Amino acid sequence: MDYAERLRRFTFNDERIDAEFADAAALDGKTFALARIAALVAVGGAEPSFGAEADAAVGAGASPTEIVDVLVAVAPVVGLARVVAAAPKLALALGCDVGLAVGDEY
Repeated sequence: MDYAERLRRFTFNDERIDAEFADAAALDGKTFALARIAALVAVGGAEPSFGAEADAAVGAGASPTEIVDVLVAVAPVVGLARVVAAAPKLALALGCDVGLAVGDEY
């Protein structure tokens, strides 16, 4: 595949790229997807990427609790600011409304 096709696939988050890379991994699908979510948190990933990886994790058998526990696991390494920035993206990916109305408390 030429560079232009790879760029196009990356630009549109083409699932074929995931398949090409995933075929080379020795991890089971669930662990692979959870590791990718951790990496997204570490690098400040984009919202659509969280959606794709959360879908992959759930499809591979991960529970929403396990997916959120990735935030807990990586917080000491990547810092609380990265986790706080990732939380709403991950919430959206999981279909969870975490917004508070004015005047609400935790």
